[in-house]
Amino acid sequence: MKANETKINQFLELNKIQFVIPVYQRNYDWSIPQCQQLLNDILEVAENGNINAHFIGSIVFIHDDLYTSNTVKELTIIDGQQRLTTLTLIYLAIYQLAQNINDNDKANEILETYLINKHLKEEKYRIKLKLTDNNASALQYLIRNDAQEEFNQYSRIIDNFIYFQSRINQDNYEVILNGLEKLIFVEISLERGKDDPQRIFESLNSTGLDLSQADLIRNYILMDLKPEEQQKIYQDYWVIIENLARDEITNVSKVSDFIRDYLTLTEQNIPTKNKVYEEFKKKYPTKNNLESILSKIKTLAKYYHKLINPHRENDPDIKRELEYIDRIEINVAYPFLMQVYCDFDNNIIDKQTFIQILLLIQSFVWRRFIVGLSTQGLNKIFMNLYEKIDTNNYLLSLQKIIIQKKGSQKFPTDEEVLEALKYKNVYNIQSKNRLYLLERLENYQNFEPVILDSKITIEHIFPQNPDEKWLKDLGKEEYNFIKNNYLHTIANLTLSGVNNQLKNKPFLEKRDLPEFGYKKSSFSLNKYLADLDKWDKNEIEKRFQWLAKRFLKIWSYPVINLREDEGEEINIFDADEPKGKKLEYAIFCDQKIEVKEIAKLYKEIFTRLFNLKPEIFFNTELGEKIMLKDEKHKHLLRQATSISNNFYIEANIDSNGKFDKIRYALSLFNLEDELIIKYAE
Repeated sequence: MKANETKINQFLELNKIQFVIPVYQRNYDWSIPQCQQLLNDILEVAENGNINAHFIGSIVFIHDDLYTSNTVKELTIIDGQQRLTTLTLIYLAIYQLAQNINDNDKANEILETYLINKHLKEEKYRIKLKLTDNNASALQYLIRNDAQEEFNQYSRIIDNFIYFQSRINQDNYEVILNGLEKLIFVEISLERGKDDPQRIFESLNSTGLDLSQADLIRNYILMDLKPEEQQKIYQDYWVIIENLARDEITNVSKVSDFIRDYLTLTEQNIPTKNKVYEEFKKKYPTKNNLESILSKIKTLAKYYHKLINPHRENDPDIKRELEYIDRIEINVAYPFLMQVYCDFDNNIIDKQTFIQILLLIQSFVWRRFIVGLSTQGLNKIFMNLYEKIDTNNYLLSLQKIIIQKKGSQKFPTDEEVLEALKYKNVYNIQSKNRLYLLERLENYQNFEPVILDSKITIEHIFPQNPDEKWLKDLGKEEYNFIKNNYLHTIANLTLSGVNNQLKNKPFLEKRDLPEFGYKKSSFSLNKYLADLDKWDKNEIEKRFQWLAKRFLKIWSYPVINLREDEGEEINIFDADEPKGKKLEYAIFCDQKIEVKEIAKLYKEIFTRLFNLKPEIFFNTELGEKIMLKDEKHKHLLRQATSISNNFYIEANIDSNGKFDKIRYALSLFNLEDELIIKYAE
């Protein structure tokens, strides 16, 4: 590796050189704010006579003769492409300006010095900066500068060039050229076979945009390959994965999220969002069987694509359920659903089973939301859910697994969910959840489903600001009871496209209003109201019972029989006494622990906690409770078991005592939801 301080203009004016942006590099991502900052820096350094140089970071490239033609030397840029591309656009904007003001000498100087290799005849080598795909086409279009030609694709290259055109003019372009001459950078040249480009790439502290986990993974996969193999892997696998793992509505890449979900599914361990690349490298430390690995990832990307873009599913019944899952953002289930989708595609399950699973997931998550259970533990449930399925009895085995969850992981029963729903303030929940609830209730057994849009609003039957006649009709006691207990509940809400006409009117006026009243409404939720003569506490409670029946049909609880001896995963805080019991396994912080005895679990948990934050053992009463001793004093313990190289705890405690101490420790560490156990049957 060689590192030198170099002026950027001297680097760009090298002859018979092509700066190659490899396919594994991320796209050109700089937007107007970054371009504005760079141009402002150039103007500032140009106008300040006391500044002789301005440092803009580093450019790292692989330099050798192995992949160099006889006519041009290729430098493969592995870091610095954002700055290099942006500087090229500034020179290009000045070039076109010089043409427009008939300064042909300056235009030719810039073109032939910084933009093209003048004496090379082969078209593929003429432009000095060789970008990838769409960006390359955009740069070629700008250099041609043909007034008869249009560029019909979106590219940041075009956007940023237009910005520079708006800022660079006849009054300041010479100043900008002066500033460009003062820009310096560290030129880091690597030699293939001797230096480790990936390690150097990871360690760089770039001043540009942060690399995503997907960027790092792409570089890791492609960087060391020969150019021909690199191109093949990129075109046959990676670019397809990138296209599939993209939200088509927002045009946002979801590759990092997809790889995280893929690793969650395959490793049964949930990587933190900023550690996905590290976990990927651990799983694939070498690039043996690279195509086989990427083939599996590409296959699952096909199903992930439909999960984040439900409109891509052709079957209308499946698409509807995917849209509901997408709307209420059950993305924690994606690791599980990707594999289930794959099983459906491979005819392991039929369409009806697949739809029943999608409905089951909605019921499980939605019921938990209604009763107010935390969403934090859901990712752990879906992390290893697939491995527990009996593919010979697919749906039933899944239903059994889910309804056996207890405590913070439970599937709320009919009684629990209705008790919560009756008084729940559903009007002030997130808009997407409120509309999901009402749309599904509205469309129950409706053969012409209603899709709620911005014209349809939520209507309070008993208004938020009632007309004074409401108080007169109901009396003060009932009026206050409804306002304090039922105002924002599901029983007092309906749908309306004419909320402004109904407003705060008394109930009978709302019911009978010409053209707009409940009697004229096409919504099924309002047909119930059309025949009522009053709206009081009793009618609200009757309507709740009517809606409750719909709710339980839509978000149903599996009706299956469980043997009393069938085991279940359960949080240790919700578990029965362990005395006389064995374990099948445990899951701690998303990692499965193959452990059968309570004593071994006790040792394992305290070992991990000590490695995590040893200071808690000394700064709280925890050390005293578990009788923590160092090597010198371990003889004071009746049965010493080690939790580190130098520290021991008392193991001569019954199983119930061990569980009590584990629970106490987890509370101190704020890890109450992180230990799941399963008793052996």
